[in-house]
Amino acid sequence: MRARAPSRWNLALAAVLLALAVMAPFVFYPVFLMKALCFALFACAFNLLIGYVGLLSFGHAAYFGSAGYITAHVVKVWGVDPLLGILMGTLVAAALGTAFGWLAIRRQGIYFAMVTLALAQMIYFVALQAKFTGGEDGIQAVPRGHLFGVIDLGNSLTMYYFVLAVFLVGFAIIYRTIHSPFGQVLKAIRENEPRTISLGYKTDRYKLLAFILSAALAGLAGSTKSIVFQLASLTDVHWQMSGEVVLMTLIGGLGTTLGPVVGAFISTGLEQYLADSGSWITVIQGAIFVVCVLVFRRGVVGEIIHLARRFTLPRPPGAAQPAARAAPGE
Repeated sequence: MRARAPSRWNLALAAVLLALAVMAPFVFYPVFLMKALCFALFACAFNLLIGYVGLLSFGHAAYFGSAGYITAHVVKVWGVDPLLGILMGTLVAAALGTAFGWLAIRRQGIYFAMVTLALAQMIYFVALQAKFTGGEDGIQAVPRGHLFGVIDLGNSLTMYYFVLAVFLVGFAIIYRTIHSPFGQVLKAIRENEPRTISLGYKTDRYKLLAFILSAALAGLAGSTKSIVFQLASLTDVHWQMSGEVVLMTLIGGLGTTLGPVVGAFISTGLEQYLADSGSWITVIQGAIFVVCVLVFRRGVVGEIIHLARRFTLPRPPGAAQPAARAAPGE
């Protein structure tokens, strides 16, 4: 299987989006943008598993939160470089993904989802009881430090461009994966696993590799978030976080490249600008999510792609043509 080269339209869209991302901190609050980028990478990592392999994980908060704890601890207590701390958190998330994936992929459907949820709850209770995590207080006052000992990440604008670079690296890995021969096999597993097995592919091995990659990228997002907010807390390993990333992916568009990014920005934006609603924020968010899921059944990006294909693809030969209107008086 040969990967398809990106079209001119895709390259143009990528250039426009990159230019907007570079200019965004001069228009919007940088901390909000950094939070949205972290969750966008988290949602993209989750989408790699459910959108291209067909595996619904209810435990991705385990990798997101555990990596955040590790990064916060080694940066604050050991005094390591923030980039090294992020890499260490990502490696821990990949190790957890290897162990949990090896157990979970033995089951399918709802059983797979429940196994991932149960394993994630184990991580939650470990984080609650372990001494180095700080329990309910979490790890606070994590220093942002200096990148390579030179670049001060205490500056919000500098920190934003660092987070943007991390996001672009993670997004590029996901994009390259889904457009590679490996990604084509993952899509084949999603569509018809028995047929893929009959073609000679060891599907369990492919699913495990996809699970590990998804967990590692989720850990990369969680590690970066702990540096941005200088905090690692139980919220990041709670089951509700796993539910939020599911909603982000569904709103943006399941199985689309940019869908999770759009969904993450919509969800983060609602949380940011509805903060004054107090306890009603959950009700308002829930109502908006229900409307989005009902109206945009393919997700926001999925519906846009569907409409674009509908109006741009040529009509097949022999298709019925609309009847011509009769002239007045005929």
